[in-house]
Order: sequence, then C-alpha cells, then structure tokens
Amino acid sequence: MACIFLLNPRWTATRNPSFNLAFLRLISSASFSALCQKKPLFNLPSETPPIPKKVPFQVAAHGRQWKDPYHWMSNIQDPDFTEYVNRENSYAEAFMADTRSLREKLVGEMTRRMPPKTETPPQHWGPWVYYQFIPEEKEYPILCRRLDSKKKGWLKSLSDFLTGRDKDIVLLDWNELAEKHGYIHVGTCRVSPDHKFLAYTLDTRGNERFALIVKDLRDGSILSASGVDGVVSLAWVQDGGNLYLYYTLSDASQRPYRVLRKKIGSDALGDDDNVYTEIDSSFCVDITNTKDGRFVTVNSNSRTSSEVYVIDTSKPEDGLRRVHKRIPNVQYFLEHHCGYFYVLTNAPVHGNLSREDYYLAISKVEDAESATWQNIVLPSEDTSIHDMDISNGHLVLFLRKGDLAGICSIEIPIDLSSKPREMEMDWLHPWYFPIPADMCTVVPGSNNDFMSTVYRVVISSPVMPDVVVDYDMSTKEFHIVQQDEVMGVSENTGSCTPDSYTISHIDSKISEERYNQNISEHQWRNFSSAYSCEKLEVASHDGVRVPLTILYSKHAWKRGHSPGLLYGYGAYGEDLDQSWSGDRLSLLDRGWMLAFADVRGGGGDDPSWHKSGSGLLKLNSIYDFVACGEYLVNENFVHSKQLSAIGHSAGALLVASAINKRPELFGAAILKVPFLDICNTLLDPSLPLTILDYEEFGNPQIKSEFESILSYSPYENIPRGICPPPTLVIASFHDSRVGVWEAAKWVAKVREVTCPSCSRSVILRVSMIGGHFSEGGRFAHCHETAYEYAFLLKAVGASEQTVPEC
Repeated sequence: MACIFLLNPRWTATRNPSFNLAFLRLISSASFSALCQKKPLFNLPSETPPIPKKVPFQVAAHGRQWKDPYHWMSNIQDPDFTEYVNRENSYAEAFMADTRSLREKLVGEMTRRMPPKTETPPQHWGPWVYYQFIPEEKEYPILCRRLDSKKKGWLKSLSDFLTGRDKDIVLLDWNELAEKHGYIHVGTCRVSPDHKFLAYTLDTRGNERFALIVKDLRDGSILSASGVDGVVSLAWVQDGGNLYLYYTLSDASQRPYRVLRKKIGSDALGDDDNVYTEIDSSFCVDITNTKDGRFVTVNSNSRTSSEVYVIDTSKPEDGLRRVHKRIPNVQYFLEHHCGYFYVLTNAPVHGNLSREDYYLAISKVEDAESATWQNIVLPSEDTSIHDMDISNGHLVLFLRKGDLAGICSIEIPIDLSSKPREMEMDWLHPWYFPIPADMCTVVPGSNNDFMSTVYRVVISSPVMPDVVVDYDMSTKEFHIVQQDEVMGVSENTGSCTPDSYTISHIDSKISEERYNQNISEHQWRNFSSAYSCEKLEVASHDGVRVPLTILYSKHAWKRGHSPGLLYGYGAYGEDLDQSWSGDRLSLLDRGWMLAFADVRGGGGDDPSWHKSGSGLLKLNSIYDFVACGEYLVNENFVHSKQLSAIGHSAGALLVASAINKRPELFGAAILKVPFLDICNTLLDPSLPLTILDYEEFGNPQIKSEFESILSYSPYENIPRGICPPPTLVIASFHDSRVGVWEAAKWVAKVREVTCPSCSRSVILRVSMIGGHFSEGGRFAHCHETAYEYAFLLKAVGASEQTVPEC
C-alpha cells in the first residue's frame, strides 16, 4: 500500500491521462483488492475517475510544514483546472447515467405538487397594492402593483378605469432578466417612499458582485447612471422635494465597507457622496430604514459585535450620529417611534439576567449615546426574545418559549415608571402557535405600511405548508390570509386527507365567544396524520443534550429497515432550516426518515449554544453530529448501512469532518458548495470573507487557534486507506464565498489516499454558471433536488423503491 503515497511527482504531474489511469488501475488491484471488504450496492461506470496533476507546494505555519500538491487548483484561471473540472463533470454524468429515468420520475413528482401558478397575498402600502406572482410554466416571479381601490373615491375609480390606470402594472419581471442574462440573482429590491422609483441589485455571473439598477416606474426607463458594481444593501430617503438613495459598497474581498449616497434627479443620477467608511476589516456595513422612515440606520457588524449610526431623514445633510460605541461581544438592533429608540441587545445588565439572552431597552433619541438605556422587557427563565419590530404604535416581539414560537404586541407608549417586566407576566399576552406547536417557526412577513394595525407573519413547520397570517394588534385577532398550495399530496400520503388545526391561544382579554368564532372561521391544514414530526434529545460526547428533529411517513417508514438522511449546519448561530418542503415528500413516501441535528455552533435558545460550537470549541459541533447519527442507527430509526448526511457550505464542513471521524457510520453524503479546505483558506487573508470568519472559526495566526482548526479541517484529516462513503460534491465555478477549488482539492485527495475502488463513488459536479446559491427558478430547483435524491437512492441501494399509492 505504501507505493500509493510514494509516487514520483513527475509521473503524477504528467498531462497524459491514459498513463495515469493505467497506473491507477495497476496499483488499485495490487494494493487494495485484498483490503476492501465493501460490496458495491450499485453499478459503477466503465470510466475511471480523472486524476489531476500534482504540483509541489509547501505550506508552513507555527513551526509545522506540510505538502499541498493540489494548491494549484486555487488558480481557477489555469486552463488545466478548467479541463480537470470538465472531466469531473463528465465522470459525474457517467456515474449518474443509470439514474436518468429515476430523476425524470422525481422531477415529475415534484412539479406535480406545485400549483401551475402562484401569487403572494396583496400588501397594501400607500396608494398602491403590491404583490408577486409566478405565471404558468415560468421559473421566476414578477413584481406587480395596482392602485388600491379602497383608498379611492368612486369618481377617481371611474377615471382610473377609463384611462387604464386601474390595471396591474409590472415593476420587475425576473423571467425577462433571465432571458437576457441567463443566470440571475436579484439581491435587494426597494421601492422609493414616493412610489416613483424601484432600486434593485442584480448579479448575472454568480460571483455576488451585484450591480445597482434604478428604474423610473412612471415610464419604465432605467436611469443613466445605473450599474454601480458591488452594491449590497439599499435605503431610500425623501427630504422635501429631494430623493436620495443610500447604498453599501463592497471591497475586493466582498466586505461591505462603505456607505454612499445618490441624489435622484428627474432623469439621471447625481454624483455619489461618501457617507461612512468602515476601516476595521472584521466589520461589515449594512443599512436599512426604521419602520417609520424617520431614520436610516448604518449598522457596522462583526460576527459578535455591532455599532449603529443613524441619519435623520428630515435632516440628511446633518450626516451620521452614533447611537452607541462598539463593545466586544455586544450586539444591538434598534427601531424608532415618537422620539424613542427601542433597542434589542445582549449588553450586560445588572440584576437577575444571568444568561446571554437578548432583552429590550429604550432611550430618548437625544440621549441614546450618553445615557444608560432603560430596560423594559427582560427574558424569563423559559422565554427569550428572538426579534423585534414596530408597527402603528405597537411594539412586536418574536418569542421562543421552550419549543414554542410566538409573538406579542405591546401598545406604545410604554409606562417607563415601572420596573422591567419578565415575559411570562400577564401583561404581555403572547400568542403561541398551534399544533404541532413544538415544530413551528415564525418570521415577519412583508409589513411596509407603518400605519397599519395589522401585522403579517409567516408560519411554517416540517409537516405544514407555509401559512401567511395577519394579526390585528388592536383587536388581538388573527386572519389566515393564505396557505401554500400542495397539489396531489393526497395521492401519495396514504391517508389522503390533510388535517386542520387552529390557533390554541390568542389573548386572555378576548371573550370566549369571540375567540371560538375567530378560530372556527380560520383554520389551516397540516399533514401530521400522514407524517410524524418528533423532537428528541441526544446525549453528545460530553453529556450535553442535542436537539434532534425526526420526520417520517407513518405509512412508509419501517423501523430498522428504512434509509435516513441527517441534515446539519452548526455555524454562525444560524438555525437549521426545518421549514416545509414539498420536495421532501419524494423521500418520505419512499420510507426515508429525515433528521435535523441542531448541533452546537448553530442557533439555540440563547447565544451560548453558538459559542459552545465555535472557535476553539468547534469540535463540539462535529461530535454532536456524530452522536445524532449514532443515535439514529442504535435506536433503529435508520438501517445501519443506510444513513446518509447532507451539509451546505459551512454545514458541509460539519458533515465531512464527521465522516473523517466515523466513515463507517455513513452510507452516503452530499456536500454542497462545501467549505472543506478551512485551514489553508483561513491562512490566506486576501480571500473573500476570511478575516470575517476569524470570529467564527478562529484566527490561524494564533497558534492555539491554528491547532484547533487543523485538528478538524476536512482536507487535512482524510483517513488514509479507508473506504469512503459514496459522496456527491456539488460546487459552483464562480462561487465567491467558498472557492470551487475547495471541493476539487478534497475530491482529488480522497481519491489519492483512500480505497481506489470505493472512492470511485465520490463524484464532483461543478456548475459552470451561477455561484454559491442555486442558479435556477422553481423548475430548475426540482431538477437539482431530483439529482441529489437520485444519487442518495442509488448510493444506499434504494433506487428501486416506489411511492405507495393511496
């Protein structure tokens, strides 16, 4: 076996692929045939995986030296790299050739569940009603508006009808952009306060260098000075007769670091004024408007700290004013109402707040920086604040109580003479959401009209299609506006009938009669009679209990005999997405169990969950994920040979590191736009986002942090001689967040140091268009997902499974 690791560099660097392939076959049969005990569950293609050239390169840090012969791949302009990627794509196509009919079947299932066309609920704002819809057989949405008939008299309505102004007006058609450019990614889209202009950002390559485009909605023309490159966030300001557009600009490493201002003229854009520049390379700048439009907030944020400046929109020429200086490990976010700033922060507070939770404070505008904020709502032992908003004289809090998600509204002004109140107090009257309550998530909807007493939220769960709910803050009543439609589900679930559920609690002040009338009129559907969703806890290596959500079909899943797919992310304090996905039914109805591991490093009840899985403690995330996989197998939730894992970006680092530690645990894996070469990437501060990631993963210039990163880096820790699980690695050539070379290097090294027979099932698929995010619309998404599912079904030997008929 030693001969594999002592190859003459001149031989492996040759550009004669036939020589390399012949040599690989020779050493494979001689060195590994007696060692590999795995019996393939599927047919391998006749083609042999491509072998890239090796170029000597040495890395050194903190007294250590190691070789990285695939370092050359980081130069994606190298023609040899493009040729290698093309050969990998050809091999992936050959590997997946026998799944073509299965993929077509999966695509058919997914598209049949989608309604022919979709439309968002109308959003009233000023004199207009805004909405989006996706036409039949189209990939992308169209943003439209029409005059609000409720805000017009009959004479005006008649005039608009006669002149044609009552018709729906197209503001932006994503489909037209796609026809013109091919790949498109619309980043930000903002209508001006006077409803006369639309500003949006557009990426047409996948490298996330968004161009700014300003459209005159009166005649559809594009203002002549559009096209500024590297724009991220936008905010409008109207000062009397002057209209300004503020925007952030990114540097070469894609860090938003400057705020500039454009004055919008009648037919062209004026010169740009520099408003703010962030010189600290570990901070990014973001801008937004307060909901009442009184201020633009300029937010300079690192991964763990923040500093906020404001611009008074009535006096924009006065420039910036700082709200509070930056403090390490302290974040804050603010809104404004009637001369007060309402601040959501985790700043240390005296008293009974011992955890690192966020709480709500208040300050007069003129005293924000000089005075101590007054705390008005503190978290209780079992309830935390996750977000905050303001609308029409009401403060809206997004709450989490154990596994329950909810909101409450507090009428402003708040009595500041009383002491801070905890959230279990009766005065809050929180609204927690219905069965399955412990699986629901709630996020703000589109709430552009600050004067409306109705606040819109979107509720979702793994077994419930998304529901749009309007909550009337003055009457404490709700109205279900819309629920995502799922076509033909009754043909596949086995039960054929989705269940209806109602809201379990609104407000104790509402009379029982009115409450019962409210819930009888408004119900939504979920599919928990056909699909079971359960929240479990798994003990990790150090005894910490890790939340694990499992999802399976009550009719198709079989204990101890079904395949399973384990999802993970575990970074940046972000929650793992567990919202409704109709595509998942194609696996669930084939008996698969889907599991979501909320490992440390991701989102949790308080910030300590993130901190305990980041930096020097990152290994906790990996051990948590392994523990969840072992639990699924040991408790017979999943067949012992059919557990798969999937991770996206930093989640792929988690999955790949877990495979390095327990390769025999996983039967297959999918790594999407994967962060696999973390040690080498963080050692190069010139790469995009590298310095920003020091707070999350550590700074390798510091020896202890370097040692920590090196201990789990997927690329550096591939076990030699093992039989790796079949793995689909998906990358994008123009990805600016995670370089395509990270996936290519990892695949090349896996093939070099592990079993040549088993490593033939490790395939690399590179999109030559698009970037870190999916490049297609709704139908393209079905094709991508079908490809991934077909790989999993083939890899675990379950491709012949059929969907049970109802």
